[in-house]
Amino acid sequence: MKAIFLGTNGWCDTDTGNTICVLIRAADYDIIFDAGNGFFKLGRYIAGGDEKPVYLFLSHFHLDHIVGLHTLAKYSFSRGLFICGPRGTRGVLKKIINEPITVPLSALQFRTAIFELPKQQNSIPFEVISKPLIHVSAILGYRIEIDGMVISYCTDTGYCKNAVKLAREANLLIAECALRSGQSNENWPHLNPENAAKIAKEAHAKQLALVHFDAATYQKLENREESARIAQSIFPNTFAAMDDMEINL
Repeated sequence: MKAIFLGTNGWCDTDTGNTICVLIRAADYDIIFDAGNGFFKLGRYIAGGDEKPVYLFLSHFHLDHIVGLHTLAKYSFSRGLFICGPRGTRGVLKKIINEPITVPLSALQFRTAIFELPKQQNSIPFEVISKPLIHVSAILGYRIEIDGMVISYCTDTGYCKNAVKLAREANLLIAECALRSGQSNENWPHLNPENAAKIAKEAHAKQLALVHFDAATYQKLENREESARIAQSIFPNTFAAMDDMEINL
């Protein structure tokens, strides 16, 4: 199994990277977390001939997490694309992936289906747990168990017990780090490196990947490395994800 970080920025693209998108290549499925502008890089990894069913998990509907969906028309997911997200996903995508904004889902050259979680969780052919996190809008974090591995994804959230539950004993916790050390914003909750590391430590996760670095706050890649070092003082097995980074699990 491989994790590929296609986009690691929050808010907007900059020289440091594209907005958030993570690809998990499992044995029988390709799993994607969020569809920021990093989504356009999928063609480098998912090509004709070796395609698997693709499951896309949307955390919420802020544009930096869904803007890449306008590139769907360039793909040919021969085994189908299955979009999973919070309650209301079907209605939001009907507005966003439609005329006059982009090519409608109904006009794409491959099968699509939408599952709203947690209600339709049983429609997914591998184990998924979703729980609400803390943000300014409704948002889900995810825990996926597949190929003997546990992958947890928690973005755009303040510290909360649900994040710890989702990350429990995870082989890889992918957690946001929009804020710098010591920063907080109760009106717009996000994690700083200390918060992210605290979640990983309390959950007894095995590895922590920091992602979703706010574009205005993290203007240089060196800023990410600084936050990773701070997180490592609390949870040693931490790294700052960069665009196009690949890790084996």
